[in-house]
Amino acid sequence: MIKQTKILSIDTVLVQCEGNIVSDMDGEKVMLSVQQGKYYNLGQVGGDIWSIISTPRSVQEIIIALQQIYEIDADICEQDVIPFLQHLLTEDLIRVADAG
Repeated sequence: MIKQTKILSIDTVLVQCEGNIVSDMDGEKVMLSVQQGKYYNLGQVGGDIWSIISTPRSVQEIIIALQQIYEIDADICEQDVIPFLQHLLTEDLIRVADAG
């Protein structure tokens, strides 16, 4: 199967990639990607997203979980979350979960 451009939809199921060293620093998650040799500060909300996708979750499930934590409007949450997830995907920190 040819790997296509990674464009996220609300139904895309995502999961963390292995091989990242993650720790808490003053309430924010920071990560070292061993493969990339890069350091990332996910922040507090990004850290919550990272925790949510420790098991495969759809973008919709991520948004619902964040709404429960932060009491944010679904549309605003979606507008903020999808570009963040797209960035994590581009950096190979998360991946689309295998179907089945």
